[in-house]
Amino acid sequence: MYKNLLKRVFDLILAIIALPFWLIILVIIGPIIYFQDKGSIFYNAPRLGKNGEIFKMYKLRSMKLNAPDLRNEDGSTFNAEDDPRLTKIGIFIRKTSLDETPQLLNIIKGDMSIIGPRPDLPEHSELYQGNEERKLEVKPGVTGYNQAYFRNTVPWKERIQNDIYYIDHLSWWLDVRIFFKTAGSVLKREDVFVTDKSTKSNNSGL
Repeated sequence: MYKNLLKRVFDLILAIIALPFWLIILVIIGPIIYFQDKGSIFYNAPRLGKNGEIFKMYKLRSMKLNAPDLRNEDGSTFNAEDDPRLTKIGIFIRKTSLDETPQLLNIIKGDMSIIGPRPDLPEHSELYQGNEERKLEVKPGVTGYNQAYFRNTVPWKERIQNDIYYIDHLSWWLDVRIFFKTAGSVLKREDVFVTDKSTKSNNSGL
């Protein structure tokens, strides 16, 4: 009952409560993002949703205009504190996870949940092997088991197996633990950036 009904109810209630606070953040941070390079405040990123459906995930833009798309060796997106693509405000909103806050809109729309596997890029569906496609059985989350307990310290394939573990043990109590563990990690700014900087370029751009 929790997985199929109550989880969505809790998502909506919490997202609607948080929305006014996010609007305050947007009013403060939005103009700073814009005036750094006169670019868009938001970055709309295509992502894989439940059952493999592609949706637009909303983020505050943390990178410079026309920044190249860099990937780690395992195909996951490159993420490092000294990434030259980041703007000055981009470094701050990445460290504080404020860049993820527009996903409240994705929650209200029904694309995402507060807790769930972080969504992959659409082309990652071609890289799934074995049971890895199971991570698409539930809605992706703003945060999840990986983000709470590992952040960016484990490889992408290992994160997928952690996502499947979450799906197999999904419960109200597990979501509560993930929520508060995430809050603690964000406040401490632990493991925000990937430590392995092996990268390759992707011509698709950002």
